[in-house]
Amino acid sequence: MFKYLKQIWNSKDLRSKILFSFFLVVIFRLIGQISIPGVNTDALRTIFAKNQLLGMFSLLTGGSAENFSIVLMGLSPYINASIIIQLLTVIVPKLENLSKEGEHGQRQLNKYTRWLTLPIAFIQSYGMILLLNSQSPVPLIEHITSPNVILPIMLTVTAGTVLLMWMSELITEMGIGNGSSIIIFIGIISHIPGVVAQSLALSQQSNEKLIPFVIMILVTLILTILVILVTEAQRNIPVTYATRGTQGRGEHSSLPIRINQAGMVPIIFAVSITTFPGIIAQFLQNAHQQWLKDVAGFINTYFNATSPGYLVAYFLLVIAFTFFYVNITFNPEQVAENIQKRGGYIPGIRPGKQTAEYLGKISNRLNLFGGLFIAFIAILPILLQLISSKLSFGSIPTLISGAGLIIIVGVVLELIRQINAQLVMHDYNKLY
Repeated sequence: MFKYLKQIWNSKDLRSKILFSFFLVVIFRLIGQISIPGVNTDALRTIFAKNQLLGMFSLLTGGSAENFSIVLMGLSPYINASIIIQLLTVIVPKLENLSKEGEHGQRQLNKYTRWLTLPIAFIQSYGMILLLNSQSPVPLIEHITSPNVILPIMLTVTAGTVLLMWMSELITEMGIGNGSSIIIFIGIISHIPGVVAQSLALSQQSNEKLIPFVIMILVTLILTILVILVTEAQRNIPVTYATRGTQGRGEHSSLPIRINQAGMVPIIFAVSITTFPGIIAQFLQNAHQQWLKDVAGFINTYFNATSPGYLVAYFLLVIAFTFFYVNITFNPEQVAENIQKRGGYIPGIRPGKQTAEYLGKISNRLNLFGGLFIAFIAILPILLQLISSKLSFGSIPTLISGAGLIIIVGVVLELIRQINAQLVMHDYNKLY
């Protein structure tokens, strides 16, 4: 391990990229602690402590929402814009053509994503500000409904999202890459020390409280190992390419298809859909009409974050969005065509239509296993809390949510790949 770290430090370019990325991450954590003036932060923290739905959102913003900071929305508007543009590339022919134009097309799509982030951030900031204010027993900000008060806050929060978007792109271009993933990753792990400290403080008061803490650590370690294994697991499909001078033997290669092809995207989709009824209910519970309050009460009772209806809907939506997203991003016909153009074929499978059908069948099978696994990991911490709360030793605190664990593992593994690639380039440049 020490030798590996020393090798990284000796690579000047890699060292500069890591230090530059670290500097921007520190800036992100600092501005995440800057609250908008006039906010009742004590009432705000009470809201997030009692509301699990808002707590899930705060997890992805690194605590920025709990502080009502200038980066209140985090990168969620940028992520939503990226997903929307990615989906539109399948629907809109112009965007589909751009996606096939290589680096130039990708730059243009990134430009569209940036412009789309601006209105999404502005609209989301309005909804989030009113939602947080409606959940507080006392006004978070006085006269929040006045345009002279709320508009400057909305513009500030929108500017904070744009600032984070710019910082994430700087990390991608000049740092170690995947800037948006790194910022979300830092936001998630920033909660871990607080959870550990709180659990240790409770265990010191009573030895019985030590049992949930130990179980929390063991469950987190086991889930982390499982997520790593599934994230790295792939099906290698043998492909033979015809080459000259090999007497018909050809060149053997393989086409890897991962079990978890969709990554964390299905969870982001599912969380957005499942939390929407709860957010609507929180708006309706302050309505003047009684029937609207009854609707809000029904949703809060039968579709809260720990209800069976919520868990079932969350589980099924993750699986559904896994198939939906992979069917958009993985095109068996195009892959089969590319293999055929390069003079390749899958042994025992005819090139063309049969190859596409074969790839589609394998992809769907892997999607089923990958979707089931992602859905299971997503709801398992909630199930553990429900089960442990009914046992004698009390509720088990969640060190990392299922969604957060998948994000963390994916980001760390990708960082390791990029660092190893940079080290290979460094060693290659030393030789030549």
